[in-house]
Amino acid sequence: MPLPWRICYNKKSKTKNGKAEMDNVADTSEKMQMKKEITLLNGVSLIVGNMIGSGIFVSPRGVLMYSASYGLSLVIWALGGMFSLFGALCYAELGTSIVKSGASYAYILEAFGAFVAFIRLWSSLLIIEPTTQAVIAITFANYIVQPIFPHCEPPYDAVRLIAAACVCSLTFINCVNVKWGTRVQDVFTYAKVMALILVISVGLYKIGKGETEHLRSPFEGSATNPGMIALALYSALFSYSGWDTLNYVTEEMQNPERNLPLSIAISMPIVTIIYLLTNIAYYVVLDMSALLTSDAVAVTFGSETLSYAKWIIPIAVAMSCYSGLNSSIIAASRLFYVGAREGHLPDSLSLIHAKRFTPVPALLFNLNLFFPIVYCLCSLFLVIVPLYSDTINSLIGIGIALSGIPAYYLGVYLPAEKRPKCLQWLSVTTTKYIQMLFYCALSDLDIDMEPTAAKSK
Repeated sequence: MPLPWRICYNKKSKTKNGKAEMDNVADTSEKMQMKKEITLLNGVSLIVGNMIGSGIFVSPRGVLMYSASYGLSLVIWALGGMFSLFGALCYAELGTSIVKSGASYAYILEAFGAFVAFIRLWSSLLIIEPTTQAVIAITFANYIVQPIFPHCEPPYDAVRLIAAACVCSLTFINCVNVKWGTRVQDVFTYAKVMALILVISVGLYKIGKGETEHLRSPFEGSATNPGMIALALYSALFSYSGWDTLNYVTEEMQNPERNLPLSIAISMPIVTIIYLLTNIAYYVVLDMSALLTSDAVAVTFGSETLSYAKWIIPIAVAMSCYSGLNSSIIAASRLFYVGAREGHLPDSLSLIHAKRFTPVPALLFNLNLFFPIVYCLCSLFLVIVPLYSDTINSLIGIGIALSGIPAYYLGVYLPAEKRPKCLQWLSVTTTKYIQMLFYCALSDLDIDMEPTAAKSK
């Protein structure tokens, strides 16, 4: 059976003069691969923009609820930053050793083989990426309309339509040009950081005036139960998630051996300092009861301090969500693109646009050993505690991950000639018409894929 991309690109076209010629993509001497257009500044914006999502505006409530004191909650925020730094340092070394896009999927594939990597990919495809992006888009929609409906719930249908428009607009931007996506990321990251600097400035102004009564006994009533502390750390880590974003686009970075670790080294301290100072500002202005009863701490903070300018905070939360969704779409599309390139997803998802060099089908589908050891031990603790305290939900999550076994067996493990004929026909037909519809071609590689291919077999 001929390869699907050959079916499309072996066709001839007619010029205006009536002469037959091969498709201009097939004749070009330029390599068919995504361009290295992500700079150091773009890398920092991607990481900071994805980490500073809606969490800092919402999850301080969760951290404070489980830690039960201002002092311990700030310690938890600092520990969350250190824990995330360990993971980021591990990924910096992995990203410079295995210069492939796809982040954890690519690294698991190299270390543990095709099956474990497929389960990781399957979990992202089935649950992680769709639910994450849906939640971020709906959060964006809720906050963008909040100034219009300040005293009532916004219309249900309007929120869903705005969320869908948000996802579609960002998908379109990233299909057209990688640079467009990174520019959107830069602008909205700057905007959300400026909003948090405004919150921090108000808090520092209050401290300067001596309004520190909420911080006089910071550790009074602190939680001592390990399970409660673990839940507080979970809430903090929700806000720190996203430090692995740049590893999803390693192949598109300029000088990744230098810029990848440098982007991580710049981003992590920035985010940790912003989070600590933002929470101090919250604690100075709001008392414990106000913080624990608020569903969006930053909005409550704005209502207390910014008077007529309080509308800035909901808009800032919306911009934060927009930036976070953009980076999530960029990362997820590269994950599915690399998965298809490795043979773990349909071939059609490994195609890129023949002129713009963007993974259109995937978008539309949309060191020192001390650090890895510490990170793995902490991760093990965070997995075991919920497995004991919330067994049912934990087993459901494990079941969802293992549901990928039949798909792996039929689509990856079986040799091509033994796979169901209907699946082969569906893959070839889908790939052919996606190429024709989106003007895509199979990408070339600079890296040697033979060792990985051998492991997949």
